[in-house]
Amino acid sequence: MRIRHLSITVIGLSLAACGGGAEDAVVPAEAQEQTVAAAEQEVAGPERRILAFGDSLFAGYGLDEQQGYPEQLEDTLRARGTNARVIDAGVSGDTSAAGRQRLAFTLDAQDTPPDLVILELGGNDMLRGIQPDQTRANFAAMLEELRARQIPVLLMGMRAPPNYGTEYQQQFDALYADLAQEYGTALVPFWLESIYQDPALFLDDRIHPTAAGIAALVEDTVDDVERVLPQE
Repeated sequence: MRIRHLSITVIGLSLAACGGGAEDAVVPAEAQEQTVAAAEQEVAGPERRILAFGDSLFAGYGLDEQQGYPEQLEDTLRARGTNARVIDAGVSGDTSAAGRQRLAFTLDAQDTPPDLVILELGGNDMLRGIQPDQTRANFAAMLEELRARQIPVLLMGMRAPPNYGTEYQQQFDALYADLAQEYGTALVPFWLESIYQDPALFLDDRIHPTAAGIAALVEDTVDDVERVLPQE
């Protein structure tokens, strides 16, 4: 297992935003100092550690390391004033059973317990036709582990397509809301909601988002993250 943590540098983005003629602009030294001071104040306060625990949708399949959901989420949170560190614990191909097997190990490997776990799994269960009751049991075990450690959870829900049959679809789609209610966790009912109907935001496999797709997902879910992230 490889847990990576890389932050996107904003220097190149800032330069691109300046547009033509930026090389002729002169910024007073006082204004520069005020800008630096404001930027430092933006991320003041205790570090908030978020463990993004999931599958290839968190691991950034097909993307550069800096373009995945955890990395873009960290940059967005910091830009909004939260001193966040988002730890990428996504493993491509993981089912809920695989996540259940490695969750405790991953938590024990952290220097300090995370302030929040974003739990994103289940897509590979669906693709493999694993019965929803098995997926539910694996999620329940993970949520029990996190409850025992008193770590808040944001559960990222998924939905099954209609070609799996009505019964499977209903059982799979219901498990996230049921578990969130049972364990008192926050829930994003379907975290791909903002992009799933736009093929341009997916790679050629039509499963994994592009970097732009990830950016849209971050924009759509960052408020949910902020609401559940403890600030003290």
